[in-house]
Amino acid sequence: MGNTINSLQELLEKIGEIEAHDGIVSLQSVLQKIGRRSFGPLLLVAGLVTVAPLIGDIPGVPTLMGLLVLLTAGQLLLGRQRFWLPRFILERSVPDSTLRKVLDRLQRPARFLDRLFRPRLMLLSTGPGVYLIAVACLLIAVIMPFLEAIPFSANGAAAALIAFGLSLIARDGILALFALLVTGMIFSLVIYQFAFT
Repeated sequence: MGNTINSLQELLEKIGEIEAHDGIVSLQSVLQKIGRRSFGPLLLVAGLVTVAPLIGDIPGVPTLMGLLVLLTAGQLLLGRQRFWLPRFILERSVPDSTLRKVLDRLQRPARFLDRLFRPRLMLLSTGPGVYLIAVACLLIAVIMPFLEAIPFSANGAAAALIAFGLSLIARDGILALFALLVTGMIFSLVIYQFAFT
């Protein structure tokens, strides 16, 4: 899946260019800006929304982002070139002032992270590796509702989604491998929490 976003900073800049309507910014506006063909940036948005203070703390937001990931990863596996999303997801919005605060807070971490990643072990971040990432993201999406009941676990899922998104953008297979390990740990945590406690 080609995309025109090459770093986390570039993603934040594109989102920052969105003009609010009636003081709010909808998910549809964000997706129009980053493109609905770009799996990596979509994963990044889902992860950032889930982990972002002021937004990700709202009950139901991690589940909604899980549904976004489920739909996009599923469509990628089915070979669709452009992702379809239902209106009730696209119409979700946040106050423009809240979005600006979150973007400001993420600028410094974004600069740091962008310096770390580069093309390497690309078997895991391009070609067939993209489908492996999509399957892992499907697993994350399926367990996302359960993570809302386990303190701080949604942050781990968000970290995995961010890592997967960055790995696709930077073509960094080492980062994809890290994200796969995090996904396995989160899945194991959910099984342990609900099966043995």
